[in-house]
Amino acid sequence: MDIGAKINQLRKKNGLTQEELADRCELSKGFISQVERGLTSPSIATLIDILECLGTNLKDFFNESSQEKIVFTKEDVFEKEDKDHNNMITWLIPNAQKNDMEPILIHIEPGGKSSVGAPHDGEEFGYVIAGNVYVHLGNKKFKAKKGDSFYFRPTSDHYLHNPGKTKAIVLWVATPPSF
Repeated sequence: MDIGAKINQLRKKNGLTQEELADRCELSKGFISQVERGLTSPSIATLIDILECLGTNLKDFFNESSQEKIVFTKEDVFEKEDKDHNNMITWLIPNAQKNDMEPILIHIEPGGKSSVGAPHDGEEFGYVIAGNVYVHLGNKKFKAKKGDSFYFRPTSDHYLHNPGKTKAIVLWVATPPSF
């Protein structure tokens, strides 16, 4: 296995320059370049750091037969209750932080809301499965009811609020991952 070529491939797949990868790993661009060209080999600790910045680990990196998981089941999800905001978030895809998008289900109790998201590059999409929500974007708010969807570029603070008397359930997808 050509470790340098595989790191180069992963770096490009993640849309990073050598300099961006070096910054994330606290290494020099020259060192990353030498590793990718096979002129030097990183220590195990440095390789672990590089792979972590590329969204993988030693086991998956060296497992040539590793296949990308396509279908995720109930056993794969992770849930977190936010009692302060009266909601429950279900991460549908484990480790979505290493992907380009992050889908969640958010259950918002009457009067509850999501946490406030800060402005960022990317896009956000949602589909209201049950109930009604207000989509707050800066000083504006937009009502979305069961069967409606929303789509926006998060250029200002944003969050969902459930003004209704029943639980709202929303499939919400963010790029890049931010939940």
